[in-house]
Amino acid sequence: MNKKSINIFLFTLSLFLTSCSFDKVTGIWSGSEEQLKKIQELEEQQKEKLNSVQIYSSKGIFKKEILSGKIVKLSKPKETTSWLMPGLNLQNSLGNISFPSTENNFLKKKIGKNKFYFSKAMSSPLFFRNTIVLSDDKGTIYRVNLKGKIIWKKNIYVKVYKKIYKNLNLTIYNNNIFVADNIGFIYAINFENGKIVWIKNHGIPLKSNIKISKDKLFVINQDSKLICLDIKKGTSLWDLRTISSFIKTQNVMGLAISNNNTLLMLNSSGDLKKINADNGEVQWTLNTTMASLNDTADLFISSDVVINDDDIIVSTSTSTFSFNLSNGYLNWENDIGSKHKPIVDNKNVFLVTNNGYFINLERSSGKIIWSINILKDLKKKHQFTEVSGFILGSDKIYAVTSNGYLIICSAASGEVESFKRIASNIFASPIISNELLFILTSDYKILGYN
Repeated sequence: MNKKSINIFLFTLSLFLTSCSFDKVTGIWSGSEEQLKKIQELEEQQKEKLNSVQIYSSKGIFKKEILSGKIVKLSKPKETTSWLMPGLNLQNSLGNISFPSTENNFLKKKIGKNKFYFSKAMSSPLFFRNTIVLSDDKGTIYRVNLKGKIIWKKNIYVKVYKKIYKNLNLTIYNNNIFVADNIGFIYAINFENGKIVWIKNHGIPLKSNIKISKDKLFVINQDSKLICLDIKKGTSLWDLRTISSFIKTQNVMGLAISNNNTLLMLNSSGDLKKINADNGEVQWTLNTTMASLNDTADLFISSDVVINDDDIIVSTSTSTFSFNLSNGYLNWENDIGSKHKPIVDNKNVFLVTNNGYFINLERSSGKIIWSINILKDLKKKHQFTEVSGFILGSDKIYAVTSNGYLIICSAASGEVESFKRIASNIFASPIISNELLFILTSDYKILGYN
């Protein structure tokens, strides 16, 4: 064989190898034209996000400060030794978590890479066995210790997905990390070493956090279809198709599981459904946009669903609701909108609006106990920002903003006690575990306080 023939052979071989699956068992990449088309569509959708304008109804934008007229009683702070899933538990019920103070900034370490500057969708880190688990927008998952040293890192995506921004939702269960992404992959990797357990490609972006109960994995895709998988092999057990909105939302859809193993699902059309987790049978359904006569938003946006005892608490862009878990009846509605998950503690429901109002509602009636603008103490040029998330720790609220502030407030009165700029941008909600506060910044720097 002459030199020219060898070069042609090597070139042909390289083309063949780059177009083949690197893992035919899992089916992560088949090289098919259909799969290439889907990848191109995802790239176009993400480019469109740069030029898109989100439209919200002006109703539900709360702008009123109300002084406290009663003594607010909080529950005793509870200790959490791990944070295994978004929302802390299956019910997304956070409550008052034990956390002494933020005096010591013991961790400040850049871990991941922020390649896609336009993205503002970031998942909070997880905490298990004194290590932190997080992912970056390239789809790399990291497990790091409390000094920021990387124990292992894993990226399953082949070169053809390089130009696509990845938003990963993670949950730890039975010593595995389960992952659902905005491309359509659901997979499991070993917590100890990062090795792949199984991978499934559903071909449609996943748009909810993962919940796992009784060895069943639940997640919602972009078309508002609820998927139930067996966690051992990733095989499909059942699915439930629901009506989705015409506009594909970038918002994470709501998903929670009650103590008696019933699912609560809130889809992109505002439909709240109670579902039997064993077989997918719908027990009741209601529409939150119909429940609110004032809801005229063009794009439905909501918080995650919170279950506390027999109450369902959820916020949309225009209202906050309390429903009865058993029958779906409306307990109350208040015209205060938020995309952030409410925190229920004792007789209180705490909300933080996108425009910076920290609000305490009476749990039984939904009436406002007090409300405080937590952004007003910032310099005027820094007040034009959004709250990215908040958490209740030992009677104090720890809120972070998109322009990088950490604001600490009294949960009894709402009064701001301190504020400090700790990053250029923060888009993920903080977590508290083992009396440690963790904050992930937009450039994938993990900050730890105790």
